[in-house]
Amino acid sequence: MTAEKQTENQTNRRNFMTQSAGVAAAASVGLSATRAAAAAGSNERMRIGFIGPGGRGYGAHVKTLCKLHEEGRNIELVGVAEVYETQRNKVADHIKKATGTDPGRYVDYRDMIEKENLDAVCIGTPDHWHHKQTVDSIAAGLNVYCEKPMTKTVEEAFSVEKAWRESGKVMQVGVQSTSLPVWNEVNELLKDGKLGKVLGFQTEYFRNSDMGQWRYYKLEADMSPKTIDWERWLGSNEGLAPEMPFDREKYKQWRRFWPFGSGMFTDLFVHRTTSMLKATGLRIPGRVVGAGGLYMEYDGRDVPDVATVVADFNEGVQGLVTATMCNQESRIDQLIRGHFGTFRFGNGEEFDGFDFVAERPQVTHERDYKDERIATEKVGNTTYAHFANWLDACEAGEPMMCNNPPDLGAAAIAVVNLGAESYRQGKVFFIDPETREISTTDPGWAKKWEQLSEAGADPKHIPGWTAGDFGSKLIEPEYMNLAGPWIDGKDPAKS
Repeated sequence: MTAEKQTENQTNRRNFMTQSAGVAAAASVGLSATRAAAAAGSNERMRIGFIGPGGRGYGAHVKTLCKLHEEGRNIELVGVAEVYETQRNKVADHIKKATGTDPGRYVDYRDMIEKENLDAVCIGTPDHWHHKQTVDSIAAGLNVYCEKPMTKTVEEAFSVEKAWRESGKVMQVGVQSTSLPVWNEVNELLKDGKLGKVLGFQTEYFRNSDMGQWRYYKLEADMSPKTIDWERWLGSNEGLAPEMPFDREKYKQWRRFWPFGSGMFTDLFVHRTTSMLKATGLRIPGRVVGAGGLYMEYDGRDVPDVATVVADFNEGVQGLVTATMCNQESRIDQLIRGHFGTFRFGNGEEFDGFDFVAERPQVTHERDYKDERIATEKVGNTTYAHFANWLDACEAGEPMMCNNPPDLGAAAIAVVNLGAESYRQGKVFFIDPETREISTTDPGWAKKWEQLSEAGADPKHIPGWTAGDFGSKLIEPEYMNLAGPWIDGKDPAKS
């Protein structure tokens, strides 16, 4: 760590603690600065702390970074902030055994940020905490890895994106499939016009179970108010969730309940949606509607077992995300459709290639357009690749090196979370592309497309389009010269 970076981080942490806990906390930061100054000359490793390393946070965040440490990455895992005592000790003990460093053990992440002279944090808490912990960490001068979904609400997502842009810090959102090279490759092909005008994408995340979704997270007798700081987990004092009695089910299987998550919308749909947005280059949708219901799995949860989101984009592209949690063997294909062809990806994330399906030559007038298989590099462990990419970006100090930065994370949230809210409220949501204002008042969505047709306008295209008119123009039949209104009884074809 350079002296300049050390001073910047100390200043940011000091400002953060002053804002978060007042003058008393600011005095404590002086101790952190003293520790940092003493260590700066001997330790240049990137110091990482973990916030809420539960199932995913432990199994993916902690274990992956321990492996990267073992392989020689210049990192040190120095702190664990976790409200569940048993889990806190389990994670900290694993880090000590794997790396030789005995990390600091904390209940409140703010104490860890204050005391551990961190460079970065990994956030693995439930969705309702993501925004606050991310913004607090960025304000403290830290780089961030935040598990998906980036936030619980769209407004929070836009707030995180703004804080990230203004800070210059590195942030990776934990949708590991974005570290597949296929999506960048597809994006280049799309911009070059391989499919012609891009019209839409469809994607899925089907599951099935005999016990109901997310109930595979096991409840333990050890989980109790004595071992879990329930009030801190809820975040009621911060206005993040309503007060309620301690409940092992709510704590461990929180994805099933609206105060903490949004079921398949944010746990599953966000994976595939983010990949499709990366592939197409699309970001904030203009119109979102969601549908579905709890049609079978009456297991006490809030969130649906059948759901669909339709997102329309101002670039003239529609996205469809659909699934059920009660049927898995008849999934729809993930694909992107264009006027001249389709990219078909199949299912899952382990791609060694994808199919190009050509439209018939009577439409394309391209006689050499043929179906083909397009090869791509297969990535066996996307989680490992995603964390390695984040470390690369942190070491380079280049936020846009990340495969899933907050602008992409916010776009995915706009699709899936507004889909969830549409389902819950029975409303259609619209987003102003300039102001990011969200409304249920129709700005004339259908009418604007009708006006383009009436004017014979050029179609809109995905960001970065370089193919000109290729695959986006119609051939007028000669008989269309006979079209048009008869004014004063006169044939328009003779005028």
